[in-house]
Amino acid sequence: MIICLDVGNTNIKYAVFDGEELALSFRVATDVKKTSDEYGGQLLTILANNGIDSALIKGGIISSVVPQLDFTLERMCSTYLHIKPLTLAPGLKTGLNMKVDNAREVGADRVVNNVAGLKKYGAPLIIIDFGTATTFNILDEKGEFIGGVIAPGIKGSLDSLVNGTAKLPRVEIERPASIIAKNTVTNMQAGIVFGFAGLVGYIVKKIKRELKLPDIRTVATGGFSEVIAKEIDCIDCVDKFLTLDGLKYLYYMNSAEK
Repeated sequence: MIICLDVGNTNIKYAVFDGEELALSFRVATDVKKTSDEYGGQLLTILANNGIDSALIKGGIISSVVPQLDFTLERMCSTYLHIKPLTLAPGLKTGLNMKVDNAREVGADRVVNNVAGLKKYGAPLIIIDFGTATTFNILDEKGEFIGGVIAPGIKGSLDSLVNGTAKLPRVEIERPASIIAKNTVTNMQAGIVFGFAGLVGYIVKKIKRELKLPDIRTVATGGFSEVIAKEIDCIDCVDKFLTLDGLKYLYYMNSAEK
């Protein structure tokens, strides 16, 4: 078994794979104040509650966009799983050709998504990740990463709206019955859900037009991918495990174990 950690600004997503098969996935809140012991105790409890013997985990890999947690999580893996995890950093083999101005600027999560997208869906491809930010990755017909778009994230936009006003409440992010909303809660839900659907639809349309590839496949992942995909027809499929699958592929690409 191997363990994969996708460390984002909001959540840390874990996956345990038994060979190619997913044995367990879960997420916890990202907290830079937590120690390796706190993360380790939390991890062992979740593994035990799901019937997974931590001693069977023989390797791991970490992708992180939160540098403050890199040492903490590496130490957690060492102390509680007795493994030295791979980290997505320069020198790790990805098989990805990066046709951008500065490849080192590209977030680890976007690199992983590109690797998984190529492996699972081929090229050309647009990958949309609804995370803390909403990112669009574009892979051309050669499978090269040629660039993309970074837009605000859905949850962050809602948080900004709530925190910046005195009377607007915090609401669940879900589709209201109508675009013409009748109360404050559904007004906000309409703005967030239909607003982001419009943003995504327009950006994908512009990408397809610039590439002159009207039939390029579009894959969405991330927490709110299903909510938005139901509103627009430019998203061909939703793959909630794209990033974790990408980490699995990278681990086996850089390790003899399988």
